[in-house]
Amino acid sequence: MNNYQLPIDGNWTTADIIAVSTLVDDVLIAHEAGVDCQKILADYQAFCQVIPAKSEQKAFDRDLAQQTGYSIYQTIKQAQQTTRKQLHL
Repeated sequence: MNNYQLPIDGNWTTADIIAVSTLVDDVLIAHEAGVDCQKILADYQAFCQVIPAKSEQKAFDRDLAQQTGYSIYQTIKQAQQTTRKQLHL
């Protein structure tokens, strides 16, 4: 497994960091093995609570995509559109 440098805000609590890193894990797992759609969508909602500004969400997504090749936005879009319980990209 690769190590990635997430853009962590110094003002985030431990719970905030866990919420953001959980979504990142979900995105990676969706592309590598598959993830439960309900889980990733719930974790995305928690991510949006930590980073409510769309511009900051997009910046975070761009940074993650540069490092991993995977987009949070595209992954969530697929999870919202699928009728399957598992998302595997």
